[in-house]
Amino acid sequence: MGKKETEQPEKPENQENITEQEGTEQATEGTETLNASEVVAKFEALVKELNEKYLRLYAEFDNFRRRTQKEKADLIKYGGEEIILSILPIVDDMERALSHHKDSKDHKPLKEGLDLILQKTKSILTSKGVQAMEPKGETFDPELHDAITNIPATSEDQKGKVAEVVEKGYSLNGKVIRHAKVVVAN
Repeated sequence: MGKKETEQPEKPENQENITEQEGTEQATEGTETLNASEVVAKFEALVKELNEKYLRLYAEFDNFRRRTQKEKADLIKYGGEEIILSILPIVDDMERALSHHKDSKDHKPLKEGLDLILQKTKSILTSKGVQAMEPKGETFDPELHDAITNIPATSEDQKGKVAEVVEKGYSLNGKVIRHAKVVVAN
């Protein structure tokens, strides 16, 4: 009997090692779980940060779009301001000329004043890029002229040419802004 009491079931030698390995694996699994949760948290933080950046960028773009639309609308609305400010002194000159003419019996100063006003107007328009078209004698071009009527040509070389200008045409920096109204010889 003494032998049985002292005899304990024998454990394999590597059982202690197995138990130690299981403990280490369990500890490692705990760390892996901790690492995985840290990684998830980092990714969630990164997603949140990128989403905030996206929202800020979208808001900036939206503000830019609105600002450019407003600037475009203002440009269309007030684009002629410079030319109008240039023409207002002419209106003032015409009003002065008409007010002085009421008291005068002589028409010569009125004619001279109107000539000066016309020259001033033409110089302002020229400085802004407006050019008058003088198509008399030129070949009719539907891109530049509006034919009002046709008249019979007196000679062969006049056929298809502008015989008379009823209303001048104008171009602004090379673009036709008003077609000349002309009579064409046929």
